[in-house]
Amino acid sequence: MHIKPVSVQLGEVELEEDLSDMQMNDLRNWLSENGFELLDDRKMVLVERVKNLIIEIIHGADRIDLTIKLSYLIQQKLSIDYNYVSSLFSNIEGITIEQYIILQRIERAKEFLEYNELTLSEIAYKLGYSSVQYLSTQFKKATGFTPSHFKNIKENARRPLDQL
Repeated sequence: MHIKPVSVQLGEVELEEDLSDMQMNDLRNWLSENGFELLDDRKMVLVERVKNLIIEIIHGADRIDLTIKLSYLIQQKLSIDYNYVSSLFSNIEGITIEQYIILQRIERAKEFLEYNELTLSEIAYKLGYSSVQYLSTQFKKATGFTPSHFKNIKENARRPLDQL
């Protein structure tokens, strides 16, 4: 399409020059055909930036820094009032930022459980939970299973190669 990006990051592309209406329409169609969506509404873009930041924090770090509240971090990184972002996020996504953070933390916990390389205490620590019990409570609330039961289900779902 002869569109030259300056930078490409998770959920964001910065272009060398503005696109004409025709180019924008062609890009929108191409993205749609390939399972993507062009977000050119400023509010939607802001919500996507919040989601990407949360994913980066939770899935990218070895351990969440408990001394910094994620609400403060979001406000600082995006240079926008947290109350506004929180209200906008809830209206667009149908859940609060806090609920989204919990869902991301639980997904990360599932990954750790599936890899089976860390104890539950280590997982709780890495994800910034104050205790294993708190992680277990949130995990069960979100998935319907305790972390231990989830881990056992995953192990029981797989069959050793010599038993195939």
